[in-house]
Amino acid sequence: MKQAINLYRAQQRAQTHPEVSISEFIGVRNLHLSSDAIQGSMRLAMPDQIELEYVQQMMMWLLFKKDPRHIAQLGLGAAALTKCCYRQFPTAKVTAIELNPHVIQACYDYFKLPANDERLQVIEMDAMDFVTDERHHGTLDILQVDLYDAAAEAPALGSPAFYQACADCLTEDGMLTVNLFGNPDNYEANCTANLEALEAAFDAVVWLPMVHDANTVAIAFKQSPSVDFDALYERATEIRLTMKLPAAKWVNGLKAWMQGAD
Repeated sequence: MKQAINLYRAQQRAQTHPEVSISEFIGVRNLHLSSDAIQGSMRLAMPDQIELEYVQQMMMWLLFKKDPRHIAQLGLGAAALTKCCYRQFPTAKVTAIELNPHVIQACYDYFKLPANDERLQVIEMDAMDFVTDERHHGTLDILQVDLYDAAAEAPALGSPAFYQACADCLTEDGMLTVNLFGNPDNYEANCTANLEALEAAFDAVVWLPMVHDANTVAIAFKQSPSVDFDALYERATEIRLTMKLPAAKWVNGLKAWMQGAD
């Protein structure tokens, strides 16, 4: 009887989350949550490559760190970041936190997400609960945040308390990347509020030019880095050759931001 009750509760919990739908167009498979908005994509011919430009930008921490030991992702999407980090860093631990069980199952069924093992853990959990758990504090080298509900009006979590908890999870030289997508009607206000909350929790925050209909990706540093653009361009070339990511564009964006901030 107890097993039956637990199963019913699990099913009831799952029904409170948006349903997932899948579409395909010209060789690209897309994940949707109860709307036409694309929440993640995978090119069928290259399932381990990151398809969307803003998701590629979430990897710009690569310019500053080559050998992370523990990478975490808040919000699974179509598992592009999780798969990339798992494949590219064979000695690193990779953790993905996703609240919606439909998304997790869709990633297994349609987006070639590997099963959990000693390095990879995909966990059905609220992101706020994860970052406020003191057992995770000081344990992450990299934290990638892409948290949206089905409406995708604004980041699902973006308070000062949330970003401070994210900072607490990072090691001393840890970095966070975050996608600040939002509804065009309130995008500027939401983006500004999130950036102010990030700046209160981190030593330095920089963001790239907007792409893909109001996706702005920011990088936040636990400790402000020393920036040598010649070295960053050299590193960008390495990233392009080894991971097929357009890292020079990230350096261009960071350089433009810093020149504009002077």
